[in-house]
Amino acid sequence: MDWLVTVAEFVVNEILSVPAYLVGIITAVGLVALRRSVGQVIGGGLKAALGFLLIGAGATLVVAALDPLGAMIQGSTGAQGVVPTNEAIVGIAQERFGAQVAWIMILGFVLSLVLARLTPLRYVFLTGHHMLFMATLLTMVLAVTDMPTFEVVLVGTILLATMLVAMPALAQPWTRRVGGDGKIAIGHFGTLGYIAAGATGQVVGRRSRSTEEMKIPEGLRFLRDSMVATALSMVIIYVVMAVLFLVSSGREEAFAAFETPSADVGDYLMQAVMQGLQFGIAVAVILFGVRTILGELVPAFQGIAERVVPGAVPALDAPIVFPFAQNAVLVGFLSSFVGGLVSLGLIAWIFEPWVGMALILPGLVPHFFTGGAAGVFGNATGGRRGAVAGAFVNGVIITFLPALLLDVLGSFGKANTTFGDADFGWFGIVTGYAVKGGPVLGLLLLLALVVALMALAIWVQKRFVLTGWDPGAKRDAALAAAAKETEPEKTGPEKTEPEEGTGAAT
Repeated sequence: MDWLVTVAEFVVNEILSVPAYLVGIITAVGLVALRRSVGQVIGGGLKAALGFLLIGAGATLVVAALDPLGAMIQGSTGAQGVVPTNEAIVGIAQERFGAQVAWIMILGFVLSLVLARLTPLRYVFLTGHHMLFMATLLTMVLAVTDMPTFEVVLVGTILLATMLVAMPALAQPWTRRVGGDGKIAIGHFGTLGYIAAGATGQVVGRRSRSTEEMKIPEGLRFLRDSMVATALSMVIIYVVMAVLFLVSSGREEAFAAFETPSADVGDYLMQAVMQGLQFGIAVAVILFGVRTILGELVPAFQGIAERVVPGAVPALDAPIVFPFAQNAVLVGFLSSFVGGLVSLGLIAWIFEPWVGMALILPGLVPHFFTGGAAGVFGNATGGRRGAVAGAFVNGVIITFLPALLLDVLGSFGKANTTFGDADFGWFGIVTGYAVKGGPVLGLLLLLALVVALMALAIWVQKRFVLTGWDPGAKRDAALAAAAKETEPEKTGPEKTEPEEGTGAAT
C-alpha cells in the first residue's frame, strides 16, 4: 500500500497542485474531444500551461514587490499578530497529513466531475492550488477528532467535491455580470467576498459610473494605461510608507527592509520607487497570462462540454476577472486593505481585550488578489462606489473569519499563521464546529451541510443563472434614466401660428 500512497502524493504534489499542469491537461483533453490534430493538442495544452505559468510569474513578482511594503507597514505601525498565508499553513500541515490530503484532493476532484455530470452544476474547478488548500483545511479540521483515517478521507472527499461545484454556481450571476458571457466561472475560494462585493455594489452604486469611465484631464491622459496607473499609484504608496518607516524606526531598520541595504536615504527612497514599478510590471504579466489562457482554454472546453460534462463551464482563478475592469483591481486592492486595517483596529481595541481574538494582520497579497477581484465584482454592479464599498467589505471578511477559524484548527491554531481567503474561513468554521458534535451528530450535521449547500447552489443555478438574471440591471436602468435626464432637450423647427380655418391641433 505504500506505493499507492507514494503515487497519490506524487500526482497531487507534482501535477494536480500545479495549476499550469492541470489546466494544460484539461485543455489537451478538450482538444482531443474535439478531434483536433496531435500538433494542435500539444500546442494548445502547452500554450494554456504557459499562460498559467505567466500568471505564476506575475504573482511571484507581486509577492516580491509587496514583501518590503508589508515590512515597512508593520515596522511603522508596530502591529504584531497572525499573518494569514495559505502556503505557510499548508506547508506545516503537510508534514503530518500529507497522505490524507493527497487522497482527499484526488478523489474530491473526481467526485466533483461526477457531480458536474449528474447535476445542473456544470462547473469544472481548475484552480489546482486552491483544491490543495481546501483539502488540507478539511483534513486538519477532521483529523483533530477521533475520526479514523478512512472516514476522514471519505468525508473530506464529499465536502471538497461539494465546494468545487457549489461555490462557482453561487457566484455565477455576478461573475457573468463582470464579463465572459457565462463561458467562465470563478474558481477561487474567496467566493463569499466576491458575492458580498457584488451585492454591496447593488446597494450603494445605483447611479455610480464605472471605474473604467473615470474622466482624466488631458495632462493626465497617460493614466488611462492601467499598467502606468497601477505602477504610479504603488510608487506613491511605497514612497509614503518608506518615509514613515524611516521616521519611526530609524535608518538601520528601515534600510534592512530591502534585500540590498542602502547606505544613504536617497538610495533607500529609490529602492521604494523601483519596487512600485516592479509591481506594475507584475500586474501586466498577470493580465497577459490570463488572456493567453482564455484564448486556449475556453475553445477547448467545447470538447469537454460535448464529450465529458455537457455544458461544462471552467471555474478559474481570481485574476481571470482582472482584464474586465483593470482600474477596479487597484481600487479594490486599496479599499480591501483599508478594510483590513479598520478591522485590525476593531480587533485590537474591542475583540482582543474582551474575547481574546487573535490580531490578524492584513496581508498585502491576499488583499491584492481577493480585494482586486472584489473591486471588479463591486464595480460591475455598483460602479466606483460599488468597487470601493464592496472591496472594503471583502477586507473586513478576510480579517475576521481567519481570526475565528483559529478556534477549530486545534494545535495548528497556535502556528502564527492561518488560511486567508473567505471560503476557507466560513467553511472551516462551520465544518469544525459540526464535527465537535461527536461521531454521530457530527456526521449528521456535515451531511446536512452538504445537502443544504448543494440545494442552495442548484436553486441559484436554476433561479438566477439559467434564467439570465442580471444583478446590475437596475443600475443600468438608473444610469440610462440619469443620462436621459441630462440630455439637452431637442428643439425642432420654429412653430408658426396656424392660419384660420386650417383645423390645426392645439
